[in-house]
Amino acid sequence: MYGYVARQPIFNTNMKIYGYELLFREGIMSFAPDIDGDKATCEVLSNTFLTSDLQKYTSGKKAFINFTRNLIVNLIPLLFPNDIAVVEILENVGAEDPVIDACRQIAQKGYLIALDDFIYKSDLEPLIQLSDIIKIDFRQGTLEKIQDNVEQIRKYKKKLLAEKIESYGEFKTAVEMGFDYFQGYFFSKPVTIKGKKLSIPKLNLLRIIIEVNKREFNLEQLEKLISDDVRISYKLLSHINSAYHRRVLEISSIKQAIVLLGEVEIKRLFSVLAMTKLAKNKPHELIRISAVRANFCEILGINYGTNVSARELFTLGLFSLIDAIMDDSMENIMEKVPLSKNIKDALVYKTGFLSHFIELVQAYEKGNWQEVTVFSKKLNIEENKLPKIYLQALKLADTLKT
Repeated sequence: MYGYVARQPIFNTNMKIYGYELLFREGIMSFAPDIDGDKATCEVLSNTFLTSDLQKYTSGKKAFINFTRNLIVNLIPLLFPNDIAVVEILENVGAEDPVIDACRQIAQKGYLIALDDFIYKSDLEPLIQLSDIIKIDFRQGTLEKIQDNVEQIRKYKKKLLAEKIESYGEFKTAVEMGFDYFQGYFFSKPVTIKGKKLSIPKLNLLRIIIEVNKREFNLEQLEKLISDDVRISYKLLSHINSAYHRRVLEISSIKQAIVLLGEVEIKRLFSVLAMTKLAKNKPHELIRISAVRANFCEILGINYGTNVSARELFTLGLFSLIDAIMDDSMENIMEKVPLSKNIKDALVYKTGFLSHFIELVQAYEKGNWQEVTVFSKKLNIEENKLPKIYLQALKLADTLKT
């Protein structure tokens, strides 16, 4: 069984991934109020994580998992690997003796403990003492109240995590306040610069991505585009001559390398290589999510017989964060690249049939399960197949090293 699992990135001050908070549900009926929350949580945890490798969902990084009071008291967190799992205690869990005793045992076993949506109260001191990370929601109250909260817990010398950071301005403010970790989608927002022009090298990179994702790419055209970029050319020749490919004779020309790699590998390799170069000074998570979205959309197209090209869907997902990658408006970028009208309408105006694919993958990655249901129905997709597709998309994205 594959559980419904999504992940939200958590960054350090250098915009590197520290871990992911896992967002999950048991299944479509988990919204029903008569289902016991602890039972549903235990089932999805055991079916999803204890029968598979937790690292598959976090790319080997920390996994922040929410636990209810009963799960904590029953020491369910001890079922998980202590080098990956971070035990996140929900804000409605009080500092009662059974909870404190359980947390003490969990901490003694080497687990990190995080307090979620924390608002300082003196009676929470026993939990604060046992915790490693304090999470503060940036949407709860004014900056002054957040600062007061920070000052109250600073004496405990715990790591601070700012939740729901939605802009680079909020990220900068949280850094100045002394936060250590940052959670939210601020990194996926463009920092638009008025009058910014698309440089020729960057335009060339965009053209490489578009060319390799055509149904039938032009070999000569692709060879020319790649040859015009020294770094991409070097990456290609290094890749094809690596031990992985075990060539008897060294490949010395761009054309030879393209032919030997084949369509599928060329598409994946150059899409991510070019995107990575475009996002040189951006968090690598932007590239990772773009690749996950591209794979997710493509697999939907391959497996579910839609009336659109899987190649087109791959391109749609890949370009869905290009505005944040290039710090420009989506409309401005789309005016300059030769993509189909269907893709441009979906990315710029959120209209047309293709827009439902990107809305589905965005809803899934945010753990917005109600919207997942809505867009699955619009696309006539079997919703219970989505968890397996998402995990497959994560795996494919993680195999692409740049």
